[in-house]
Amino acid sequence: MKYVSKPVRKKDAFALLTGRPVYAEDIAGGDFLFVKVLKSPYANAIIEDIDITKAMEVRGIVKILTYKDVPQVRFTLAGQTYPEWSPYDRLILDRHVRFVGDAAAIVAGENERCVIQAMRRIKIKYKVLEPVLDFLEAKDNPVLVHPEDDWNPLVDAGGDNKRNLCAHGKDSSGDVNEVLSKCDYVVDETYHTQANQQTMMETFRTFTYFDAQNRLNVLSSTQVPFHVRRILSNALQIPKSRIKVIKPRIGGGYGAKQTAVCEVYPAIVTLITGRPAKIIYSRREAQITSSPRHEMQIRVRIGADKSGIIKAIDVYTISNTGAYGEHGPTTVGLSGHKSIPIYGKTEAFRFEYDVVYTNKMSSGAYRGYGATQGFFAVESAVDELAHKMGMDPVKLREMNIVKEGQIMPAYYGEPNTSCHLDKCIARAKEIIGYNENALRKDLGGGIVRGIGAAVAMQGSGISNVDMGSVTLKINDDGFYSMLIGATDMGTGCDTILAQIAAEVLMCPVENIAVFGVDTDASPYDSGSYASATTYVTGNAAVKTANALIEKIKTAGAKTLECHKEDCVFDGKSVTDKNTGKSVSLKDLANSNMASGFAIEATESFMSPVSPPPFMAGMAEIEIDTNTGKITPVNYAAVVDCGTVINTNLAKVQTEGGIAQGMGMALYENVHYGPDGQYYSKSFMQYKIPARTDVGNIHVEFDSSYEPSGPFGAKSIGEIVINTPSPAIANAVENAIGVRIRDLPITPEKVLKALWAKEKGIEVSSHES
Repeated sequence: MKYVSKPVRKKDAFALLTGRPVYAEDIAGGDFLFVKVLKSPYANAIIEDIDITKAMEVRGIVKILTYKDVPQVRFTLAGQTYPEWSPYDRLILDRHVRFVGDAAAIVAGENERCVIQAMRRIKIKYKVLEPVLDFLEAKDNPVLVHPEDDWNPLVDAGGDNKRNLCAHGKDSSGDVNEVLSKCDYVVDETYHTQANQQTMMETFRTFTYFDAQNRLNVLSSTQVPFHVRRILSNALQIPKSRIKVIKPRIGGGYGAKQTAVCEVYPAIVTLITGRPAKIIYSRREAQITSSPRHEMQIRVRIGADKSGIIKAIDVYTISNTGAYGEHGPTTVGLSGHKSIPIYGKTEAFRFEYDVVYTNKMSSGAYRGYGATQGFFAVESAVDELAHKMGMDPVKLREMNIVKEGQIMPAYYGEPNTSCHLDKCIARAKEIIGYNENALRKDLGGGIVRGIGAAVAMQGSGISNVDMGSVTLKINDDGFYSMLIGATDMGTGCDTILAQIAAEVLMCPVENIAVFGVDTDASPYDSGSYASATTYVTGNAAVKTANALIEKIKTAGAKTLECHKEDCVFDGKSVTDKNTGKSVSLKDLANSNMASGFAIEATESFMSPVSPPPFMAGMAEIEIDTNTGKITPVNYAAVVDCGTVINTNLAKVQTEGGIAQGMGMALYENVHYGPDGQYYSKSFMQYKIPARTDVGNIHVEFDSSYEPSGPFGAKSIGEIVINTPSPAIANAVENAIGVRIRDLPITPEKVLKALWAKEKGIEVSSHES
């Protein structure tokens, strides 16, 4: 292949390198009202009275909106394909505020200074209610987060707002209890993960204004522009035809911007005042009112026979969706449906879950989308099973992993059509020196090293749900325009889709100009999430390029006065294979009018399957048993994402995902106060790893060929975050002989676990 599997430079690389204006704030321009949201200081309260009189006297204040001024129709902020599985459970502004940071009023003024001054003058009388803060106590708690009667789930996800239940579900095959009862070895443990923040460098921001046709234009840093249009239509109660969403270059999202966190606030201001408006979240605002990863507690029961064959896996997940249900019913499914099927010899499985409301910040999508939490639990349990059996943990995995050609009952019954996981494991062992090094190495002075392993899988889009589309048209002199609805948020999808199209069209990648998302002009795309873009929209690019070639041949046949069936196209010209006469693509494009039709094509793709990528990750860490400090030393990652479309971009995607996974495993700690106050408000309190905190990361690829993918490709965006947390937890146990089941694994937890081990005390996951 000429352009696929090559390290092609990103389309926007030079613009980013030289600081060109490419982001939302760079290109918005204009005289915008500044918008901020006044936030509730209480986790659960009713607004009894709100007085804005003194606030409106501040010079420069244009509008202050309360619940009395906005539509009282419920909607969801979740960026999902309609009908959304997330319940319609929120209002733009509600009398009932449900977490510390919930919106109480919207303030718009000529500048930020006057807006902040006005916010201080707003007087609100609250009736403070008892909150439910512990998600393990939320189900059927007498304190209801959503007592309203107009709570509206469009899809029956098993939820019941009068039980604080956002969703409930169960899936199984075989009799788990019976199979486990016959197993020679069984592990039954519970694991806990926190509500991690995505911490993308560009915070949430949106700019809104009316155009010459009196349509609401929304310039937003979002992963889901078409979904944002629907969300705003629902919230503002105006037709979608009056809304246009424009997506510039995004400064990172990682799932946070799959939720429409801020768009509705400037939009309602513009709708009411007629003036352009903008909202730009500070880092503090992005920390306290965003859409972090769902906190989960996962109980795993796993059993094996004497030979080491894993016979049954039972997973029960409790997920904390927080005050609202964005992505609650869907993220939880991946905690079991991705982690269980990676072991292909089971005779039975069961996966059950509850998603509960609490009076904490609403959760949302984050890279890995629930699979990350599930793999921490299941992969930790697999290591615990291996230790119980006295077996090498990697050998246990090698004996049990799913193989190519198998049907995966726990993965929606889909076949495993491409899989090099066994080769990934073998290569990761070579990189980390697994065969040469013991799992534990004592360096003296209280310093020990440990090695831990984990495997994972993900998906490639959401089968039978999400869709990608591409438009290609030929321009003067024979270069192409590519219009896409997928959103490049740093992943390089503009470049990757151009590479795929260039391979089909047999032209240089530079000959394809890619245009990002404008919901008026771009073909429909569900958005950049669920690891969908390369596989789903990439397949659309292949279909569109092939369709365009057919139109090029039709136009060439008309010019050459021959039958289309006699024409061949080589990327540069159309030739009549019978006469040898040809017309160049350049001449054909310049005489486009003579053909009698536009030489352009639009195609879409929706897949009936979601072929999983696979990954093996192995961590080598160093622990100072005097202080409990854990230092990552080496990380070996080998990924099977099918054909690698862009080798450079795939590598940096993997390195970035591993660093985020290490943050979840070791550094990112969430602190709440006794009344629901969120304390991790900045990078001083919420530590994310720097380059010096992740050690040496070694990335390689062992590519299977996925027959349904574009040139054999699968996804890579999310799989890469799933192995670090269990691999590091496993390395910790191998190094110091204690199992920590609660993330992050902080020095305090290490020291406490070592002390408990010395005293012979059992420490639960939440106490460690």
